Amino acid sequence: MIYTDTRDKSVKTDLKTAVMSGMNEKTGGLYIPVEFPKLPSSFINKTPEPSFRDIAFEMAKPYVAGEIPDKDLQAIIQDAYPFTAPVVPVDKVSYVLELFHGPTCAFKDFGARFMARVMSYFNRNESTPLHILVATSGDTGSAVGSAFHNVPGLDVTILYPEGKISPLQEKQLSTFDGNVRALKVKGTFDDCQKLVKTAFTDNELRARLRLSSANSINISRLLPQSFYYMYSSLAVRARSWGDNKIENPAIICVVPSGNFGNLTSGLIAREMGAPITGFVAATNSNRTIPDWIATGDYNARPSVETYANAMDVGAPSNYERIQAMYSLEQVRSLFASYWLDNDGIIDSIKNCYEKTGYTIDPHGAVGWKAWSDIRKGGMEALKNGTKNDFTKPGLTPNLPSWADKVINKEAVGIILETAHPAKFGATVQKATGTSPIIPDRLEKVMKLEDKAIPMENNYEQFKAWLLANL
Repeated sequence: MIYTDTRDKSVKTDLKTAVMSGMNEKTGGLYIPVEFPKLPSSFINKTPEPSFRDIAFEMAKPYVAGEIPDKDLQAIIQDAYPFTAPVVPVDKVSYVLELFHGPTCAFKDFGARFMARVMSYFNRNESTPLHILVATSGDTGSAVGSAFHNVPGLDVTILYPEGKISPLQEKQLSTFDGNVRALKVKGTFDDCQKLVKTAFTDNELRARLRLSSANSINISRLLPQSFYYMYSSLAVRARSWGDNKIENPAIICVVPSGNFGNLTSGLIAREMGAPITGFVAATNSNRTIPDWIATGDYNARPSVETYANAMDVGAPSNYERIQAMYSLEQVRSLFASYWLDNDGIIDSIKNCYEKTGYTIDPHGAVGWKAWSDIRKGGMEALKNGTKNDFTKPGLTPNLPSWADKVINKEAVGIILETAHPAKFGATVQKATGTSPIIPDRLEKVMKLEDKAIPMENNYEQFKAWLLANL
């Protein structure tokens, strides 16, 4: 497979280069495949539907062709995924895709574990370590740290905004040792991300250190996240008739998004043949992408702090990939967009719990509210000419091509639950009056010693620290 650059389509490179460099240091662009091969219909229509690991293998094959033999790819997938992604029906037309069954209880385990093993494979003959720099607004850092911990030849530095993530999330980041360490930056996630991106374009630094990224700017984080879109859409298609008597339902994936890597992974799955009709781009008060879809103007802005902190991103990196894949009109045809403020997040957690008995986290709650509003009159109101105010929480004024499927009750929704609710225990308890049960693997982390290193929001200081310590 050939990979190109979102900023310079003349660039042509291989997977190893794209993965090991993270992003194009010359242009600052992100790597993207030149094509998205469709899986054979015989595989997609198999009865019963394929397992998660079988889907992962078939989807990954074309992207690693010529660089990772099938036998080694199988081993990578077997090692990366001792867990799966259950699809849980919460009512007749709504399904929650639980992506928190990995070691750090967040969806980013799916991308990070695959990426770590691919990087280790490509790095096996190198004499110097590959230094991974990663910015996190919550769950990315812990997933990357866990996936890369004690992996030979790889070294990880995680940057997170001090005081702007949940206490449990911070514990997951601040307690690593060995080849993984965390820097707590006095700033926002966008500040952390800017420090990382600046390092990647610093020729002096790159001449002295081999650098790569583990954010969703790295294509090897993005591609494996497409696996669970294919898996869940096939599972829902297979069971839908028994749940709701809708023949050949339009499947709408409702995706809580911050950096919009997760949604971009869904686009990749759809391009490869997943039976997904459309998407809902759902976010919090950091509404850069909904505003772009509503107005046509992309305006990055400083992030604001919310209860759904993993989505506290004002300048989402994967806007570049979405724009490289589709025109604005195609995006508007494929996406509905939606945003919710903190009060709405609390109300949605409460509503989901009271209506279905399901305890959802603050990020999934944005998705739950979006889907509830869309199917309970929101889409019909748009079709009838209501001009929603995009500056206020709710559905933005964009009518996707699949609107009639929802209005005619021919659609089902898959809501991505991106993290275990226990990671946001105080917020969930505020909404429901009940504290979610903490999984053992999270409870153990709370007893570990904090080892995070303080860091000012200053690139020269950050660079000096890297050169002195790596």
